[in-house]
Amino acid sequence: MLDAQSMNSNQPIYLDYHATTPVDPRVIEAMLPYFDNRFGNAASRSHSYGWQASEAVELARRQVASLLHVNPEDLFFTSGATEGLNTLIKGMVDSTRKRGNQIVTIATEHHAVLDVFQWLGTKGYDNIIIPVDAEGNVNLEKFSQSVNRDTILVSAMWANNETGVIHDIARMASICKEKEVPFICDATQAVGKIDINPKEAGVDMMVCSAHKFYGPKGIGIMYINSALKVKPSALIQGGGHEEGFRSGTLNVPAIVGMGEAAKICIAEMKSDMVRIEKLRDDFEKQLLEELELVTINGKESKRLSTVSNVCVQLTDSQAVMTKFRSKLAISSGSACSSANPEPSHVLLAMGLSEDEAKSSYRFSFGRPITENEVNEATQLFINAINEYRSQSPLWEMYKNGMDISIPGRR
Repeated sequence: MLDAQSMNSNQPIYLDYHATTPVDPRVIEAMLPYFDNRFGNAASRSHSYGWQASEAVELARRQVASLLHVNPEDLFFTSGATEGLNTLIKGMVDSTRKRGNQIVTIATEHHAVLDVFQWLGTKGYDNIIIPVDAEGNVNLEKFSQSVNRDTILVSAMWANNETGVIHDIARMASICKEKEVPFICDATQAVGKIDINPKEAGVDMMVCSAHKFYGPKGIGIMYINSALKVKPSALIQGGGHEEGFRSGTLNVPAIVGMGEAAKICIAEMKSDMVRIEKLRDDFEKQLLEELELVTINGKESKRLSTVSNVCVQLTDSQAVMTKFRSKLAISSGSACSSANPEPSHVLLAMGLSEDEAKSSYRFSFGRPITENEVNEATQLFINAINEYRSQSPLWEMYKNGMDISIPGRR
């Protein structure tokens, strides 16, 4: 079992599980034989080494299919969600280009979608970006109006990586089905945290990555419903692997790891999420009680239990984080790329000002975290905020009752 004791006690407390998760020791154990004794190429059909590797791949495919409630034949292994999204979006554009040139997505999508849409815009495609409200929710009436006979695909995430806001995927998929438009879903943050069923929800295509649910990095899946009339063209040619959807020698150890991680999630996800949600809720309660000018971004929406996106006004996240960087690992308001100092496009789309976005922090909770660690992290954060504010002229002005134009909440 994965627990905090298995992590290096000299390392900072890790509360960035939406960025990535540690590989579960049980997953590592399952993977190890496929690096040496069972090192065969799954495409080698003439001897036992290849047969052994192929059997391991198909077992993993069935394990992931069980987690997602889909047919194993509808799953195709990739290097991760970004590759999968590129394949599905570009592949569907290629397959449906005679129908029209409009593509639709949501303003709070990951850059793995938005950047592809931007690139397609340079090729003459008409990008429709649906806005969200102050809580990160999509206006479904606006969504329905935007999907029309010129639309060739829609892409929307199941749950947001920064705020945890969960979209009404079933309703979006239903709208697309009514209008005979292919629907792609990025389920990267949802898989392993909530029980999802793309087939039941009406999702045509979907992606996820193993490293978000305690599997290895560099492996993911594409789900393509076999009932889909028009399927995406392949992005990678060269050997016809994965039924031609994704050529290239399969990463057998990583695939085995993804399968084992899926198997563990099936058994433990529900109990993990109950425990984690309580830790997250207690964390938010303490912040709201002990700090002024605090808002939880997306709190009024249905959201994942694993994340808290906190706006602490009159602070600067980059400056505050330097005060505990050696003791606590979290993400700033530029959470989708911590190397990018620009404010989060997700938070801006929700109506936050640039200052509010840059005063926001993402705490994400995972399987190994303990109550003691969350309590310690909470106190480290509160102390850092108080220290920063004690040195801030703006905070002194605010405490003295001066008007410093703090924006009202939306």
